[in-house]
Amino acid sequence: MLIRTAVCDDETEMTEELAERLSDFFAANKIKAEIIKFYSGAALLKSAEEGLGFDIIFLDIRMKTPDGMETARELRRRNYGGFLIFVTVLEEFVFDAFEVSAYDYLVKPLEAERFERTMNRLKKSLSDSTLSLHKNGKEIFVKPDDIVFCEVIDRKLYIRLSNGETADVYGRLDELEKRLDSRFFKCHRSYLINFTHLKKFCGSSAVMSTGAEVPVSRLRREAFEKAFEKFMREWKL
Repeated sequence: MLIRTAVCDDETEMTEELAERLSDFFAANKIKAEIIKFYSGAALLKSAEEGLGFDIIFLDIRMKTPDGMETARELRRRNYGGFLIFVTVLEEFVFDAFEVSAYDYLVKPLEAERFERTMNRLKKSLSDSTLSLHKNGKEIFVKPDDIVFCEVIDRKLYIRLSNGETADVYGRLDELEKRLDSRFFKCHRSYLINFTHLKKFCGSSAVMSTGAEVPVSRLRREAFEKAFEKFMREWKL
């Protein structure tokens, strides 16, 4: 699972500098990340129309129309729910940031200490809103919403995601279950499903949003039905 990050600034030098700092931070913290650079708000919004989603967006405020604030308003209007961080020369602009629920702001020229502090806060926030796992010594983040189901094969966990990707890590299914909420249910000794992605229950199997069929153990069917009823009450679906 990648942490997808966008850097949007019409100053090429600043875009390159920020992208490089981000790359160094992610590498030092063993976080798998992809950084994509944009040189206008219009280009960033066009990418959003094409379905290119980002977990984090760094936005210069003072750009040609649409400027950073206008771009941020449009992103929020389109229900963008990720982290917005403004980059600006003048601090007085940051008061407008409350309007678009900006996470933080950085002042140009970038100060190493301030950048590090913001990124460490952001890393913690990402950990709080995502599931932190370790794969081959690197930390990866998976959003619980994106998990369709998990399965164990040869002592390895395969976390099947809604976008078709799979995150494979070493660990115990029981331990993973403890870290997840009531949307998740262990329907078989080797499977854990996310009720949010359940499309149909056929008695012996659960059909998921991806079309995958997950076995439901005979001994767990009654518990499955009770857990699903609880899920419906708690999550108001």
